[in-house]
Amino acid sequence: MNFNASRNVGQAGGLRKAKRVSDVAAMGAPAPQPPAYSPAPGFSPPPSYSPTFGAPPHQEGIQLDAGQDFGAPQQPPNYGYMGGYPQSPMAAMASPGQIGSMLQQPVVQDMALQYGNQLAAAGREAVQREIGRYVPVARLRYYFAVDTRYVLRKLMLILFPYTHKEWMVKYDQESPVQPRYDLNAPDLYLPAMGYVTYVLLAGFMLGLQHRFSPEQISMQASSALAYIVFEMLVYTVTLYITHTHTNLRTLDLLAYSGYKYTAMIASLLAALVAGRTGYYSMLGYCSIALSYFLVKTLRVQVLAGSAAPEPAAPYGYGAPYPGSANPYADSYKPSGGTKRRVYFLLFVAITQPLLCWWLTYHLVPAATVAAPVPTR
Repeated sequence: MNFNASRNVGQAGGLRKAKRVSDVAAMGAPAPQPPAYSPAPGFSPPPSYSPTFGAPPHQEGIQLDAGQDFGAPQQPPNYGYMGGYPQSPMAAMASPGQIGSMLQQPVVQDMALQYGNQLAAAGREAVQREIGRYVPVARLRYYFAVDTRYVLRKLMLILFPYTHKEWMVKYDQESPVQPRYDLNAPDLYLPAMGYVTYVLLAGFMLGLQHRFSPEQISMQASSALAYIVFEMLVYTVTLYITHTHTNLRTLDLLAYSGYKYTAMIASLLAALVAGRTGYYSMLGYCSIALSYFLVKTLRVQVLAGSAAPEPAAPYGYGAPYPGSANPYADSYKPSGGTKRRVYFLLFVAITQPLLCWWLTYHLVPAATVAAPVPTR
């Protein structure tokens, strides 16, 4: 249908109003419509966004995430742990109650116990190592390896040495046999017990003479200890100056010097029974017995010395030197310097009885002291 605009011209020469076309088909074919959107099976549509129609010009083409919260405070980054790895449990536990409950777990307690035992073992080893640098602990164990039978037999040997025949020290390969298995081996148990007994007996005798005081006990103990140290210095310096090499060690000399306390205790006990007469009688006999015991015991150790350098031996004391004379042989000849060794042996045998008298004579009362009669 063709539209003619001239038909709208009226007869009066003016324009006529156009008629509304009610027939839609008269306007021609409609514009084609796009097909409806149908998603493929299994496809999930993206999240819906708010329409951006009517957005300001400066926001056109920019898609904003409606889920972002720009007002929330930003968390500080964690630089202690890498992303994807869980943090330590201790970092999450902040309350003391949770920490206490964790410490009560058996696994944690076992770990703490094992760690404590390791620390204690390391500390014990360090202490033993430091003590071993100054005190020969391994050697002291050898000198205190005694039993009751050995102590009784040793006391009888010191007081009655005349019946003893074998004076050689026994060896197990290159190591000396422990004192409990060898009566001739030196020990430090009898000297230590003799020192303590002497101090207590001295205090008892001073008390009988009404001269007891704590200062006197300390003086007796310190003087006896000072004399034993002085003896060791004199013996060591004498051997060094005379260039005399023996099989004796410092602890051997200390043991043999400490045997004099047995004679001192026996003399003081005789003084309690028979006074000064009993004291001097027992002191004379014990001095002879002690000198005989020291000569017989030290003869093997002193005369079997060698001028060769001293090797390191187990326990460090009493082991024979390589190349030296065999002390077990019946017809061995000691090396050079025999005269010096004999003089040293006689020096030790004489000084021990003199020290016995010097440390005990002032403890013996001159006469029987009667107890003072209280006055009314």
